[in-house]
Amino acid sequence: MTSSKFETNDDILDFVIKKANGIKGLVDRSLEIIPNQCIQPKEHRLDKSQIDNQESIPTIDLSNFNDLNVEKSIQEAATKWGCFQIINHGIPIEVLEDLKDAAHKFFELPAEEKVKYCKDCYSACESVLMFWSAIGEKNEKVLEWRDSIKHGCNPQNDSNLWPPQTRYQVLEYQKWAKPLAKKLLEVLLKGLNVNEIDESLEPLLMGTVNINMNYYPPCPNPSVTMGARRHCDGSCITLLFQDDTGGLYVRGTKGDNWIHVNPIKGALAVNIGDLLQIMSNDRYKSIEHCVAVDSSRARISIPLFVNASLDSVIGPFPQMLKDGEKPVYKHVLHSDYWDYFYRKRPSGKASLDFFKI
Repeated sequence: MTSSKFETNDDILDFVIKKANGIKGLVDRSLEIIPNQCIQPKEHRLDKSQIDNQESIPTIDLSNFNDLNVEKSIQEAATKWGCFQIINHGIPIEVLEDLKDAAHKFFELPAEEKVKYCKDCYSACESVLMFWSAIGEKNEKVLEWRDSIKHGCNPQNDSNLWPPQTRYQVLEYQKWAKPLAKKLLEVLLKGLNVNEIDESLEPLLMGTVNINMNYYPPCPNPSVTMGARRHCDGSCITLLFQDDTGGLYVRGTKGDNWIHVNPIKGALAVNIGDLLQIMSNDRYKSIEHCVAVDSSRARISIPLFVNASLDSVIGPFPQMLKDGEKPVYKHVLHSDYWDYFYRKRPSGKASLDFFKI
């Protein structure tokens, strides 16, 4: 198949999104030429000359989670890097492998099955939602090379609406992952002199939890596409399980370099999100990251986003300002930020500008 079958934006967006064929549907038709609507502008592609093989993000062993040195390592990684990998975190490898296999089973379904989970627009409140990322103005949207499905893991969400291919595996994973996320947040807050997640802080730090499954199909020309453009997560923290394909890059400490997050079997990558950078008044750093795709292998990644409730007001913790330190950020209703984030899809760390004083 050549790109002539998909000459206009409407053809591509209709085929990929409205008919739920996805990017995978393009690849399944023996795609040889990348459609224009999937070619990223040069400034949004990964510049391979900026890849730094000399740096690597920390890997932290959680075997002795309560050890003060482990806590210090987590806090230091959040301050210097904004990300780290964790091993021996307590989630059985079988749970992670089952989760990965479930993702493959779902994305390999025919489009007429997947279309059941599609909506006209992205919503933070949906129990389940298959979606694609098309960035740009109406007539200039560019699709990222990725198919995704969101599972809302909150009291108001109905897991019976989730696909049967993923339901059990996501429920099992969240049983292990939610307590782990809370423990990590408690350690991070301890570094800010906020000593516990009580009833008043729970909605602010763990008000919503969503588990996405991302499928990045093989790409005939990876150099002109991106699985995900450079961005920061709009979460408090993100726990990411990735398969062994590779492709996740994070911004290095030099500011203009990219570091590959090498997959480690059974490990999770932990990203600091914008919300925790704001609450910490810049003590912790949200991590800018992007995803490159592979020419021969599909990639699966499964992020768990730990977020504030939409009615929470986000701003620096009082503990950050008690010694006269000036706030870097104003207080903002989280739902307003959410609308801005998904309407504008800001590049890099520009998402923080919405909060800055």
